[in-house]
Amino acid sequence: QVQLVESGGGLVQSGGSLRLSCKASGRIVSIGAMGWYRQAPGKERELVATITSDDSTNYADSVKGRFTIARDNTKNTVFLQMNSLKPEDTAVYYCNADVRSSWFSSSVVSYWGQGTQVTVSS
Repeated sequence: QVQLVESGGGLVQSGGSLRLSCKASGRIVSIGAMGWYRQAPGKERELVATITSDDSTNYADSVKGRFTIARDNTKNTVFLQMNSLKPEDTAVYYCNADVRSSWFSSSVVSYWGQGTQVTVSS
């Protein structure tokens, strides 16, 4: 099995910054795409940013220029640097990773973390 553990959430004032981390552990042969998603109260979960194994990135329009996704493949960890935070960024942030767990199969399973709360006060 594979576990994803997020950290770094919290309460910050509007205009402030936070850095989220997500570390994958368990039966890991390789990790493909990793990403961050968020879900605000009463809303559907939405994509924030993704990064491929060769560091190609994709961002939601609402966070472009403010958030930066990065990964450390040696530590199976993905980061999300969030700057210029706004109250509308308030949500539970979830980490996602596509993991290959067997040397004898190319199948990939998508795993989710438990989520970390980010609250931005105005």
